[in-house]
Amino acid sequence: MGDIPVFRILVKNTPDMDILSDPAVIWFLVGLGLLLLELVLPGLVILFFGVGAWVTAMVCTFTNINLNFQILIFLVASLLGLVLLRKYLKNRFFNRSDKEIDDQLEEFIGRKGKAISDFKDGSGQIEFKGTNWSASCDEPVAIGDWVEITSKDSLTLKVKKAK
Repeated sequence: MGDIPVFRILVKNTPDMDILSDPAVIWFLVGLGLLLLELVLPGLVILFFGVGAWVTAMVCTFTNINLNFQILIFLVASLLGLVLLRKYLKNRFFNRSDKEIDDQLEEFIGRKGKAISDFKDGSGQIEFKGTNWSASCDEPVAIGDWVEITSKDSLTLKVKKAK
């Protein structure tokens, strides 16, 4: 019996939990969860549903609408964002043209790297700009030999012994 007054004091002094029953807070937390889920499952789809939940949270903050309209706002905002913005954002942030990649690899031509493995059957590994690259060469190359990059074939660099 002695523990009950202490329990009542603790319960009385806890913050009010009514905030978690506010639809705006619920939609905000759902949106936050969806945005965090987008980081784990990238694909630029879940992001728009998270933003749709935040749009719904904002509407719920300023108006008092029932659950059916909340769901409708969520779906409309999410699907409009998905249809109108996904392709643009995906191209903007994730697609790099083959020409950009080719230009970056072309800057390697004429530069020197160091063999980090013996070349067997014309292929081996070189270190260039602190990164290991697959390389091929028509002449024998030993570990530690300096090579010059002459061209590329996809991500394999073609090299010759440096003079």
